[in-house]
Amino acid sequence: MTHYVLVHGAWHGSWCWKRVRELLTAKGHHVFTPTLTGLGDRAHLLSRDVSLDTHIADVVNLLLWEDIRDIVLVGHSYGGMVVRHVADQLPDRVRSLVYLDAFIPENGKSLTDYLPDCGKHFRELARIEGDGWKVPPIPASILAVNAMDAAWVDRQCTMHPLASFEAAAHFSSRDTGATVGYILARGWDGPFAQFYQLSGQRGWWREELACGHDVMLDMPNELATLLQRA
Repeated sequence: MTHYVLVHGAWHGSWCWKRVRELLTAKGHHVFTPTLTGLGDRAHLLSRDVSLDTHIADVVNLLLWEDIRDIVLVGHSYGGMVVRHVADQLPDRVRSLVYLDAFIPENGKSLTDYLPDCGKHFRELARIEGDGWKVPPIPASILAVNAMDAAWVDRQCTMHPLASFEAAAHFSSRDTGATVGYILARGWDGPFAQFYQLSGQRGWWREELACGHDVMLDMPNELATLLQRA
């Protein structure tokens, strides 16, 4: 039996992990899928004060209050920024760290530093549609979500705080002490090939899945199998 903590990406919530959560639970594992503050079922808490630090605290506090140890910690997309800091703050609790089509932050760099336009598009969307501080969801079609789920994903996604995209990463060590892996979604043209290449340079285990960005929706069975190997 393994403890899994699955952290969603921008605009999403706990809801996106439902299929994978059920598959892992059916195998006897304990699975936690926190919704980050201001998103999904916690959208009513979104404010200008919500930042990357808020989301890191969401997961750190879950581990502390639930006393979860020896975990497989998974971060999807923006969630990679979150889980890297969680592993740094609570290294003794994380057995394995998995980046799922996710950003791998470096000290002093923000998520927007890894985008081709350095976040200009997100800032413009926030200005036009989000009062200057919140970013509307990227359409599911751009994320190459499967056709059966695309309309549902568009309905489920919520605004995301721009501040969390622009916050610089700060952690104490490059080495988390955990086993680290990277899963790349090969079925869309996202910004994550750079991190897949980096993971190879660092000697981490790597896998590719032929699907869109929301791997947990497009290929839940295959993803659950990989996470059990982790």
